[in-house]
This record gives sequence, C-alpha cells and structure tokens, in this order.
Amino acid sequence: MTAPRLLDAGEAALVVEFGTEVDAAVNARVLALDAGLAALALPGVRETVPTYRSLMIHYDPLVLTRAALIDAIRQAQSAPVKTQAPVWLWTIPCCYDPAMAEDLGEVAAMTGLTCEQVVALHAGATYRVYMYGFAPGFCYLGGVPKELIVSRRATPRPPHPPNTILLGGGLTLVTTFAMPTGWWILGRTPERMFAPKRDPVFLVGLGDALRFEPVDVAAFAALEMRAAGGDIVAKRERAQ
Repeated sequence: MTAPRLLDAGEAALVVEFGTEVDAAVNARVLALDAGLAALALPGVRETVPTYRSLMIHYDPLVLTRAALIDAIRQAQSAPVKTQAPVWLWTIPCCYDPAMAEDLGEVAAMTGLTCEQVVALHAGATYRVYMYGFAPGFCYLGGVPKELIVSRRATPRPPHPPNTILLGGGLTLVTTFAMPTGWWILGRTPERMFAPKRDPVFLVGLGDALRFEPVDVAAFAALEMRAAGGDIVAKRERAQ
C-alpha cells in the first residue's frame, strides 16, 4: 500500500491524496481517514471534504499546526483499512421517459445500443456513492457498466432541471439544482438528495450502494408530489 501524498492547499488546508483513480479500495482509505480524524476530535479542524481519492482537511493554523495535523493523520492511519461492503442499499426512482431524458438517444447512438438497452444497463447496475461535490447534494456514483462509459459533452448544454440523472466520464450523477452541464441527461428522479430542512440533509451516505428503479411519467408525477411534501420516496434496505 503506497503512502498518501500530502499537498498544501493554501495556508489553512491540507489534502491527503491516496491515488489517481476512482477505486473502491482507494475510497475506503479516504473514508477511514475521515472517520479516524473525526474520532480524534482535533481542536482546530474546521471541516473535512472526502472525495473519490483524497481528503481535504481545512484547519486553523493558529490552533493546530501543520506538523501536529500530520502527526494526527499518521495516528489515524495506524489501523489497517479494509474495504467494507456497503451497509445500506438505496433504490432511487428514476424516469427515463424521453421528456426527462433528453440525451438518451444520443447516448444510445454513441454506444451502439438501443434506448431500451441503455435504460436496462443503467438501471440494472449497483453503484457506489463515492462523494458529494460541486454543488450541495450532487451525488457522484461509480460502477457504471462498461457499455455506458462515454466521454462528457464537448460543450456544455443549457441548464437542466433539478434532480436530473447525468452520465459521463465513466460516472453517473444525481443533481439537486438547475444549472448548465457538460454531462449527458439520462433521466430524472423525484427524490431530493439534498433537503436543508430534512434530517438527514444529505439523503445517502458515502460508501452506500445505490441503484435506480425505472418509473413511468405517471408514477414520477405521484412520487414528485410526495417528495415535494417532504416524504422520502427512495427505498433503503440492508445491503446483502
């Protein structure tokens, strides 16, 4: 196991980089360090930001020196890391109707598949929740079937609706806000991955497993009304 790289991000943040790829074992090391530092409850640590392959640690250098932080990182890493199986499996409803999947036809053309095959592959996979990033609640998922690995768009497209399911670069993503995107729009969910007034604010946990359940337009509309009223319409069960 290679030692992580320590990279300064200004004077008040340190990045601990474990690898260069989206990989479950690398991500397990990230989450283990995050949990280890949380257990130490170091004065001066303001925030930690886990990603696929690194952990950014924001700290107050007037309270916690860089050297002391590095010592704490080494202490937190002293225990062996095991890639744990996901505890929770989430099933997220997703409507792949062309009205909500504007790029489904283009993805099918790029992959040489039919639209039905693209939907079957995307909904048939089980994904790992690697990180939240870019915007609050944007949920990045790994485990895209190899047949659906396509590059992102050459140029961004106009804003997409909230709660859109995106595909690109070997990843799939659940959004929370409307904004332009360089990803391909593959569907939409009525679920809210991010809800500031809900507990939990972020619906799924890092390291959880997630899959998509196809629903038609009528079912989407009914679930959308429930979700707008504050209901959680996703299903959660113990992962096998």
